[in-house]
Amino acid sequence: SSGINAEYGYRDDQVQAWLKCCRDIELPCDDNFSVINTLGDPVKIRSWNIFALPTDQFSVENAIIINNSRRWPLMIDPQGQANKWIKNMEKAANLHTIKLSDADYVRTLENCIQFGTPVLLQDVGEDLDPLLEPILLKQTFKQGGAICIRLGDSTIEYSRDFRFYITTKFRNPHYLPETSVKVTLLNFMITPEGLEDQLLGIVVAREKPELEEERNELIIQSANNQKQLKEIEDKILEVLSSSEGNILEDETAIQVLSSSKVLAQEISEKQEIANKTEEEIDETRNGYKPVAAHSSILFFTISDLANIDPMYQYSLIWFINLYVASIEDSEKSNDLEERIENLNNHFTYSIYRNVCRSLFEKDKLLFSLILCIGILKGKDKVDDNEWRFLLTGGVALDNPIPNPAEDWLPEKSWGEIVRTQDFPALKELYQHFIDHPDKWKVIYDNPSPQSMELPDPWHLSLSPMQKLIVLRCLRSDKVVPGVQDFIVEHIGRSYIEPPTFDLAGSFSDSNCCGPLIFVLSPGADPMSALMKFADDESMGGDKLETISLGQGQGPIAAKMINKAIQRGTWVVLQNCHLAESWLPTLEKICEETIVPERTNKAFRLWLTSYPSPKFPVTILQNGVKMTNEPPKGLRANLLRSYLNDPVSDPTFFNGCNNNLAFHKLLFSLCFFHAIVQERRKFGPLGWNIPYEFNESDLRISVKQLQMFLNQYEQVPYIALRYLTGECNYGGRVTDDKDRRLLISVMNRFYLPAVVEDDTFTYSPSGDYYAPEEGPYEFYLEYIRSLPLIPNPEVFGLHENADITKDQQETNNLFDSILITLPRQATGAGKSPQEVITALANDILTKLPANYDEEKVMKKYPVDYGESMNTVLHQELKRFNNLTSVVRQSLVDIVKAIKGLVVMSAELEAMFKSMLVGKVPELWAAKSYPSLKPLGSYVIDLLARLKFFQQWISKGIPKVFWLSGFYFTQSFLTGATQNFARKYQIPIDHLTFDFQVMESEETMEAKPDDGVYVYGLFIEGAVWDRENMQMGEAAPKILYDTIPVVWLKPVEKKDLSKEGVYEAPVYKTSERRGTLSTTGHSTNFVMFMLLKSDLPQEHWINRGVALLTQLDD
Repeated sequence: SSGINAEYGYRDDQVQAWLKCCRDIELPCDDNFSVINTLGDPVKIRSWNIFALPTDQFSVENAIIINNSRRWPLMIDPQGQANKWIKNMEKAANLHTIKLSDADYVRTLENCIQFGTPVLLQDVGEDLDPLLEPILLKQTFKQGGAICIRLGDSTIEYSRDFRFYITTKFRNPHYLPETSVKVTLLNFMITPEGLEDQLLGIVVAREKPELEEERNELIIQSANNQKQLKEIEDKILEVLSSSEGNILEDETAIQVLSSSKVLAQEISEKQEIANKTEEEIDETRNGYKPVAAHSSILFFTISDLANIDPMYQYSLIWFINLYVASIEDSEKSNDLEERIENLNNHFTYSIYRNVCRSLFEKDKLLFSLILCIGILKGKDKVDDNEWRFLLTGGVALDNPIPNPAEDWLPEKSWGEIVRTQDFPALKELYQHFIDHPDKWKVIYDNPSPQSMELPDPWHLSLSPMQKLIVLRCLRSDKVVPGVQDFIVEHIGRSYIEPPTFDLAGSFSDSNCCGPLIFVLSPGADPMSALMKFADDESMGGDKLETISLGQGQGPIAAKMINKAIQRGTWVVLQNCHLAESWLPTLEKICEETIVPERTNKAFRLWLTSYPSPKFPVTILQNGVKMTNEPPKGLRANLLRSYLNDPVSDPTFFNGCNNNLAFHKLLFSLCFFHAIVQERRKFGPLGWNIPYEFNESDLRISVKQLQMFLNQYEQVPYIALRYLTGECNYGGRVTDDKDRRLLISVMNRFYLPAVVEDDTFTYSPSGDYYAPEEGPYEFYLEYIRSLPLIPNPEVFGLHENADITKDQQETNNLFDSILITLPRQATGAGKSPQEVITALANDILTKLPANYDEEKVMKKYPVDYGESMNTVLHQELKRFNNLTSVVRQSLVDIVKAIKGLVVMSAELEAMFKSMLVGKVPELWAAKSYPSLKPLGSYVIDLLARLKFFQQWISKGIPKVFWLSGFYFTQSFLTGATQNFARKYQIPIDHLTFDFQVMESEETMEAKPDDGVYVYGLFIEGAVWDRENMQMGEAAPKILYDTIPVVWLKPVEKKDLSKEGVYEAPVYKTSERRGTLSTTGHSTNFVMFMLLKSDLPQEHWINRGVALLTQLDD
């Protein structure tokens, strides 16, 4: 029983494993052991079910454990199932409900302990009050003949009838071992079976109320019958045990026995009729089972969303209310099948609509996809292994089969194609690639591969999911449109067209006791929309009070709410995330103050908050959540600038002495504002750090523009550029490469040509230009005529930037979905434990032993003239640290899987990461920066270790593999130090000049001064090997390799920067880093000068950079 109690997560699996052990050692045991049969009392279980205990096996077992356990229960109860059951069950015993936040909870507890009344302590967090310890440990003692317990400073009598229950709302709390051992920890999270049963009851009660009523009466009658039979049995046993002498001579005994027999006979007959009727009713009820099963799937889909964002919380009560509304509102039909279909369709869309309004734009497609997959899984139309492969691309360390189309097919894609052979339907796919690469190249080169037919026989033989897998392998940048087509095919177009923001609709769904919550995102401010809506509803002016929360504002907000509850006005609490310490008080107000009997029906509480894990779950679950993000896209951004104050104000728009220059430069400024905001969607190509430029930056710049034009006859371009670029927008920019880009973009918009040259355009294609001088409406008209989806050229980027952006979208979509998935079996039917054990052993066999640092020290001692020896020692030390952690953690995880050591939180996180092919956090903490997936990371690590091993055994290399260094800056310092010491020049006077050589990776000999390096990649451009300068990238070529580069130390005063581009070198494509304790960035390495016949600005706007490693 202790084992079953402990294994509350995997109870069934564990019982089966124990049964097998018992049979193996020939211990007598039942063939199908069950807790319910062994410890359960059917009469008691029936009464629990009547008291709202869910009827599924898991919940009943929990109740039996509570009933039999010595320790008080702590129940994980996010949906309030346990709360409801305890309250009903203990109602007759005068149950007291308390919270740790109640002022007088200790007094209530003391009274209940003395008088033996049950107590329910609800909504506890991850820490329990130390005051409860004596109760949890039942530290009772005798004093003056009475049993007592010490609570705090007072000693009180302890009644044997006292019962204590604890519940928490947290979905996945982490209780420390010292808490867990004091309580019986039970998971009351609703199970699919339990929810299905509840939903079935609701739908039948609505559709066939007389049936459900009759069934409920039968259940109660049946429970009474069972109870009476039990009482009769007990009576008979009592008579038999107390009877003395010959029982046949005991008249009373015989009378009791014969009357009992008659009564038992009657009850049994009644029970038989009841059972028969119940079976008939159940048969009719089961007709509605598909509705309950379908709706249950939907609930578990939305409950997983909380893993993505803490604000995505939805309660069971909210879900059931929607379900009931759907039963009422959906189209009726006498044909059961048709009615079921109407119900399912109506409810699914109702859930989609209601959940969508509370999701950020980035998560709406994700929700549609997991909704679609959940529904298909319910119909057994999705293979779980295929679904996981689509999300991860599989995990493998090396690919033994050579790429048949190296010239166009990336290695990452080929690796995934080969890994598809784990699935029977795709077993021959890689062979077809080898035999017919040209047929697949047609799809690879097509701008819309997701719409194309696959080569025969694959188009007809593959399911839609398998086609998505092929698309992932070939063109991951087109997976998002592919996913949209998949959703449309299975559940309909309406699921990829989310409803627009509708404040009136959200308001009509709310009531006076549930708050309306705006979940904020950068650049979004719902206040103006709310003010306007309040005026429309005649709730403006003094009927609407707003306060921005922060230090000391909580009590003022509480007073506002108390006043508004009585008056029936509205209160807006802005920026709740800034008052985390006050949020528990707000939760209490929502639960205890804003109650129907004390609240004016017109009252509403509006909250705005950025996502915060501290935001109270109960408020989120009971409120109406909304997101209102600024519209995406260049055109929408420009339009918003023109429709907002001050540009939309006619007196301001026409209030300049030089209207021609003002209108042209105003348009230019709004265009600049849109460009800097929209560049964010291109990830690191757009900005290293995604800055939150907002409307206030634009507003101040627009006002300054008019002010300067009114004060000066000539347009002061330099002053305007400085104020707008360096101050208003530049004030947010913390990265020097981003500042360089911001100034470069600014220079395209604030220049004399905008005003003076009518043919001036913002992009090479000429689609974007400053319109001629005209009225305000003329500009709006021009903006509305712009393309909906802009070409990357308008941002100054290469057309390949779209591919990078789309790949990023695909990765974000899949990474977010992986967070919502439970851990379960992976490919080829192996358990996760088997997969990870095999993977860990595979890596361990490939990992070489640590370097012998002492031996290397003797061979390469510290030498004044050769700093590379020191660089080598430092690198080996770092790599030894890393490989020790990798090796030890792999050994530990294999042991933990076997149960030989404890599976710690770190090892469990490592297990989860390895399962989805990601580098464990444990390694990343000791590692050089890398964005590679697990398989590639291990290959890369082994290559680095091999590079240093060759250095040790063959001497200092002629060409250094720049990507192989852990701390690249120390190698560069070593190279300049050698030069400085050789020529007696102070090292801080030196810098590097760069010469790109013709050879790709090798050189005949070392250079006299400086070093040769290879291994760099260029992103956003290519290296033109004919002209030995930078060139434009070819379509779909996102990266190019750079041949060997000669790093020549020179004095700073001698370095020429004419005809070159200063290309930043980064360790990973993420580009952003942090300043480490050495004063170096964790990502940026240096600027490298590359020859170019185009101006610097061209490549700066392109976002061109060099990388030491790629992400795959």
